[in-house]
Amino acid sequence: MKQLSHDELIQLQEALAYLHVEELKVQLEQLQLSPRGFNKHELICRLMHYATTGQELPPLQIPTVSKAVRGIVYPLTPNTRMLYGTYKNDLATRNFFKQLIGPHFNFTAQGIDWLREQWLAGNPPTYAEFTQEWQAEYERNKKEKRPPKQEWAYIRFVQRYMEQCLTASKKEVLNAWNEKRQEYVQAVHTIFKKIK
Repeated sequence: MKQLSHDELIQLQEALAYLHVEELKVQLEQLQLSPRGFNKHELICRLMHYATTGQELPPLQIPTVSKAVRGIVYPLTPNTRMLYGTYKNDLATRNFFKQLIGPHFNFTAQGIDWLREQWLAGNPPTYAEFTQEWQAEYERNKKEKRPPKQEWAYIRFVQRYMEQCLTASKKEVLNAWNEKRQEYVQAVHTIFKKIK
């Protein structure tokens, strides 16, 4: 396998963020790697690992202790564990969290990431523990807003584009995004062809 330069690895990391999840899975399959993964971030990490080492990084696995047992109904109470397979972003769950937190509650990417980390660590939190973490994150965000994650390429692109072109219409922004995205999709294909 051909080694990529430092600059090529940086370019690949940036370009992968512009691909859709399905495109990342196709890229993994083309490299004869498992297309499984929880989210876009994991798929990008697995592709980058392959690009730097030539080795497959296996998909993350949720331990059994973090998984719900089929057929068991888990009630919405503060002391109930939020197990993988039972957690839902539905009206009943949102209303439950609004009772615990207040009307300002909404599901956040940081909250979902924290929950996934707990599952992977074999430490599924209770709804009360999730509430505590959500409130702490809410307070941190009031003091200092987190920048968009690396894999949120669309949000980062729009923010930069609007800073440079203050009067751009939604159509202009979307056209610019699609053009830039296609450039990065092509760049990913070119880089992975080089290392095969």
